[in-house]
Amino acid sequence: MIYLKLFLTAVFWGGTFIAGRSLGGHVDPFSAAFFRFVIASICLVAVTWHREGRLPMPGSRQWLPLVVLGMTGVFSYNVLFFKGLSLIEAGRASVIIANNPVFIALFSAILFREPLRPSKAMGVVLSVFGALVVITRGEFAALLSGGFGWGEIYIFGCVASWVTYSLVGKVVMREIPPLEAVSYASLIGAAALAVPAWMEGMPKALFAYRAVDWLNLAYLGVCGTVLGFVWYYQGIRKIGAIRASQFINFVPVSAIVLAFLLLGEPVTPSLVAGGALVVCGVYLTNRPESSASAAQGADGGKP
Repeated sequence: MIYLKLFLTAVFWGGTFIAGRSLGGHVDPFSAAFFRFVIASICLVAVTWHREGRLPMPGSRQWLPLVVLGMTGVFSYNVLFFKGLSLIEAGRASVIIANNPVFIALFSAILFREPLRPSKAMGVVLSVFGALVVITRGEFAALLSGGFGWGEIYIFGCVASWVTYSLVGKVVMREIPPLEAVSYASLIGAAALAVPAWMEGMPKALFAYRAVDWLNLAYLGVCGTVLGFVWYYQGIRKIGAIRASQFINFVPVSAIVLAFLLLGEPVTPSLVAGGALVVCGVYLTNRPESSASAAQGADGGKP
């Protein structure tokens, strides 16, 4: 059952790109991010309360790191996520964001002196090269002629936001259980999103939202955030972080397939080739040192 949950988590996370792309042009970025995390916060607090009997209050010195988590993993990541998906295809965005674990491994080596084995270094190179193949559609001269635009830049901003969130989370989650930390990050991020969403015209616009918009927002909040998070960390507890993290490789694959089936996005040779390189790179950066190793630290690649 845990393997099924981890596989479904990858499918759910792949589906967030479809939902985000579907919201483009109908729900403004700040408003989409705000409603996603209002829904997610309600569910996360409910799950935490059910497990703990309360929502434990962080210590005074823990609030600042939690604010950083909320402003990076929730506020900036999601605004950039929705802005990017309003401009580029879901499949392309998913392959770029699939680099999250790769850059987390790279900056963990730089900042925390974690070992960067040759296979990890090769994974970094493969993954970045794969992302460039997707961005340029296989025509690298486009990098010099400005053949990529704001959509790709926004999605790369998502990667930067999530890497920051994950590296700060390494420190925060030594003292605060992951579910509690994410619950507070979600609440803080939702509160921070309320003002720009209001200024964006959310109070008037919400009456014009379609039923499918609310379904997409509910999917993002419940399946893409709450179930994905809970099931992923169940997997870490039951089979270990290394084996659980391998399921991240399915995220861009599921996003590309779902984008083809649901949005009619083309599956181009450059998208397939770049996606394959990124998946190989993510595998190499997360591969255990040996078959006997069972390190328990993990960094997520959640969208």
